Amino acid sequence: MGNPDLIAQLMPGKSTFKPILKFILFTLAAACIAIGIANPELGSKIESVKREGIDLVIALDISRSMNSQDVKPDRMQRAKQLASRLIDKLESDRIALVVFAGHAYIQMPLTIDHTAAKIFLSNVSTDLAGTQGTALGEAINIGQSSFSEKSKASKVILLISDGEDHEGAAEEQAETANKAGTLIYTIGVGTEQGGPIPLYRDGVMNGFMKDEKGGTVVSKLDDTMLKLLAEKGEGKYFRLNENNQTMEDVVNELSKLKKGGIESKRYTDYDDQFQWVLAGALFLLLCELIIPDRKSTLFNWKPF
Repeated sequence: MGNPDLIAQLMPGKSTFKPILKFILFTLAAACIAIGIANPELGSKIESVKREGIDLVIALDISRSMNSQDVKPDRMQRAKQLASRLIDKLESDRIALVVFAGHAYIQMPLTIDHTAAKIFLSNVSTDLAGTQGTALGEAINIGQSSFSEKSKASKVILLISDGEDHEGAAEEQAETANKAGTLIYTIGVGTEQGGPIPLYRDGVMNGFMKDEKGGTVVSKLDDTMLKLLAEKGEGKYFRLNENNQTMEDVVNELSKLKKGGIESKRYTDYDDQFQWVLAGALFLLLCELIIPDRKSTLFNWKPF
C-alpha cells in the first residue's frame, strides 16, 4: 500500500468516508431487495363472521354392510360422494360428522369450516369401525349431543345408512331427539335385492362374508326402519338414486328450515408488504448513486 500522507497530497479531493457510506447503502439496498423477493406479510388477525344457517349433523354408517356393491362402486363410496356434494351446497350452515357401526363416534364437531369437513369425510371408511353392527339409535343420541342449546338455528340429523338396525332403541332415540327440537332426515343406500358383503385384507378383496352355515350373507336396504325414523323425527326419507336428484331434494328440504345466526372465528388474509421494502431499496440505491466519491467543498469555501 502507498503512504497515506503521500496519497492525500496527490489526491486532495478524494474522500475516505464516502466510499464506505456508499458501500453501506448498497449493502442495505441489496438486503431490502432480498427481503422484498421473500414477500413479507403483515396484518393477521382474528375476526368474527356472522352467517344465517342451520346446524346439521351428518351421521354416516361405516359398518361392513356398506361395502356391498349393489350400488356402484359400493354403498360407502356413493354415500361419501353424496355427503361431499351436500357439504358444497350448504355454504352457510354448520356441519358435524358422526360415524357409526356397532358404536357411534363424533368424527368432527360442528364447524363452519367446510374444507375441514370434506377432509374428515374423505378419510372415513369401514376400517374405522372397531365393533361391527348398525347402532342407529346411538348415532342419533351422539348426534343430538353435538348441538348447542344456545343456538336458535334449526337442528337436523341426517342419517345415511342401509338401515339394518342391529342394536334396537332407534325409534325411542328418534322421538327423544325430536322432543328436544331436532329433525331427523334419513337417506337409504342400497337396493331391496341387496348384495353380498365383500371382505378386504390390506385393501384387496378376500371373498364375501359368510353366515354360521357357510352361506353368503346378503345385505339388503331396510327402507322400513329408515322411513320410521324419519317419521318419528318429523323429517323425511330419501332414497339414494343413480343421479344427483337425491342431493338436490335434500338441499331443497333443508333450505326451507328456520335459519339462525351462526358466528364463527376466522383469520383475515395477510397484507403484502414487499412494495414498501422494494421502495426502500430503490431509495437507498438512488442515495448511493448521487453521493460523489470526492470530498464536498460546500463547507470549505473561502471568500479570499
